[in-house]
Amino acid sequence: MRKTLIFLLCFVAKMVSAQNFDEFFEDNTLRIDYIFSGNALSQKIALDCLSKSSRWYGKRQNLSSVPVEGNGTIIVKDNSTLKVIYKNSFSTLFQEWLTTDEAKSTTKAFENVFLIPMPKKAVDITVELRNNRREVVATMTHTVTPNDILIRQIGERKTPYKTIIQAVDTTHCINIAFVAEGYNDKEMSVFINDVNRSVEALFSHEPFKKWKNSFNIIAVEALSEDSGTSVPHLGIWKNTALGSHFDTFYNNRYLTTLHLKKLHDVLAGLPYEHIIILVNTDVYGGGGILNSYNLSAAHHAKTLPVVVHEFGHSFGGLADEYAYENEQIPMYPSDIEPWEPNITTLVDFQTKWNDLLDEKIPVPTPQTKEYTDKLGVFEGAGYCLKGTYRGMMDCRMRTNENPTFCPVCERAIDKLISFYVK
Repeated sequence: MRKTLIFLLCFVAKMVSAQNFDEFFEDNTLRIDYIFSGNALSQKIALDCLSKSSRWYGKRQNLSSVPVEGNGTIIVKDNSTLKVIYKNSFSTLFQEWLTTDEAKSTTKAFENVFLIPMPKKAVDITVELRNNRREVVATMTHTVTPNDILIRQIGERKTPYKTIIQAVDTTHCINIAFVAEGYNDKEMSVFINDVNRSVEALFSHEPFKKWKNSFNIIAVEALSEDSGTSVPHLGIWKNTALGSHFDTFYNNRYLTTLHLKKLHDVLAGLPYEHIIILVNTDVYGGGGILNSYNLSAAHHAKTLPVVVHEFGHSFGGLADEYAYENEQIPMYPSDIEPWEPNITTLVDFQTKWNDLLDEKIPVPTPQTKEYTDKLGVFEGAGYCLKGTYRGMMDCRMRTNENPTFCPVCERAIDKLISFYVK
């Protein structure tokens, strides 16, 4: 009797979730392009373009909640009732750029693209940007009506792709698109091999390994005229599908693309939500931005751990756990608890991994041989040697040499996957 009751409750919960989606949304995607602009003192958000494509490949449950906070939020409300019917979190290169010295004296604009399920009725959409004190510093609200004649109809235009892994249940899965960058028409077989290597590396890590059947993965054959990527400090500029380049924010090894509209044009009509870009270069570099993309050099000796590490950022919302000896970046104020689940300033440690600690473990935990393989609270994380703490001496989010995620990161990713597929 008890098992029957549990089954019925689960069935009803799933039905309510499905009905909620069907009540407000159709099985299509609304792509919203924004321009974020400003400098360290002032930021603005502007609507750029609306587009509609077939099918919706994002979440269909937990519609009005997010698993991690991020540095920004997109909130969709029913226009007539003001009920929140969809929400997602994100981080952006624009917000990262705001922490640089250049942002103190220069104003710039950055492309940003967000996907939401296509609403059946008019909705009010609010975009919020937050600073590193978790305070809203810019916000913009606009109304979208689904019969707006200026919503661009993308139609069935599709970039060629191959399915690498098909989820057991494609209605409750996580869709990942690997995208080729800097591969010419003679190098697509190389790209497919690079994707297979990266997928194998990702699913050799827990908790991805145990959830493998819940992932749907495709390899998108975006064709570039030139092979490789641009290297501005060497005067090298390539004509590639996504316009990627090193020297982002004048950092030689920071490899990104600022052309998010090009990226989503390439992906239009394909089954994707999360994005991993492989760049055809053997020079070390990459980056990961929450719910935006993960980009990694494809042919460096450390490519595979870097792909996994950066996916920890772009998918898992995990923070970097390393710290700089000579250059500390003040990303995390000591009086504010970071939103990332794998670091803490001890301001609100009860919300982090306190429940996983052995009561005999001292907090903070000495970085001595005695605690090498112990879960603790070790100082030095989030680019700062002092005031920010991580869960273990080493982790995939700290070094490329460590072979696994620590228990803190593993639990955070596990909760995130469960949020999306259950």
